[in-house]
Amino acid sequence: MRTVIVCAIMVLPLWPVHGQTAPQVDHHQHLFSPAAAALVSGNPSSPGINANDLIALLDLAGIRRALVLSVAYTWGSANRTVENEYEKVKAENDWTSQQVAQHPDRLRAFCSFNPLKPYASDELARCTKDPQLRFGLKLHFGNSDVDLDNPQNVEAVRKVFQAANNRRMPIVVHMRTSISKRRNYGRDQARVFLSELLPAAPDVPVQIAHLAGAGGYDDLTDAALNVFVEAIAGRDARVKNLWFDVTTVVRSSITPDKAKLVATRIRQIGIGRVLYGSDAPAGGNLAPREGWAAFRQLPLTDKEFKTIAENVAPYMRW
Repeated sequence: MRTVIVCAIMVLPLWPVHGQTAPQVDHHQHLFSPAAAALVSGNPSSPGINANDLIALLDLAGIRRALVLSVAYTWGSANRTVENEYEKVKAENDWTSQQVAQHPDRLRAFCSFNPLKPYASDELARCTKDPQLRFGLKLHFGNSDVDLDNPQNVEAVRKVFQAANNRRMPIVVHMRTSISKRRNYGRDQARVFLSELLPAAPDVPVQIAHLAGAGGYDDLTDAALNVFVEAIAGRDARVKNLWFDVTTVVRSSITPDKAKLVATRIRQIGIGRVLYGSDAPAGGNLAPREGWAAFRQLPLTDKEFKTIAENVAPYMRW
């Protein structure tokens, strides 16, 4: 997701959705405490995004539930130094838990942290004891600067995957490596994920965000995604619990050729594995309703859109 908070809720024109099936779940959302919003925006008076803000947007979109991915990892970003970092990570996870608890029939939260930090295992264990955060884990390779070409980084993340699996915690992962630090990304890095990380979490669902990218759809994202396309086609057991969200992949400026390519890849990974998500309504991201309207630009059939709208990941069923 983009780490720029410009306002609590972006005011956007409503696009017509007559005759369309609204998604049952937004599988990729974020809340920002005022402290986190100030951190990433540089504006100390930023109000952040709270649970009531998100519920209002879901209601406008006709979406019943949302998966809230804690942004506690941003306090441990590789691009900044924060005093008392781990205390800030814990506070953000706790704030997210408290917010989600206000709407237990609508929202579910996943814990987050930088998996390369020395406190990673402690925070995972702590989250498992929280009634709202015990449901799953969010990792952001780009923000945390997980370098998939670095064996030490891969081993550290593998241990986190294994620990989450042992605790039966599903994982949502922003797999795209750091763009600002120009880390390598593409086919080779996706193969590392497939061969070394996925096998460490064989018993829980793993959701790859943004169709293996970081928003939009470029050649590097396509190269990475194709590793999973091939694994799925080959009935590779390592991808049996793999899901993909389409969060911010389709923007209003998408070209017809790119839209056709994205639709092809979605069919190749399987419509039944694809989850709708829209990301935090800030930094230029579309709100849930507008995000679904943008996604509807793809050359998929009404039946395929309906299937995606009705797909609900196991961790969002209650």
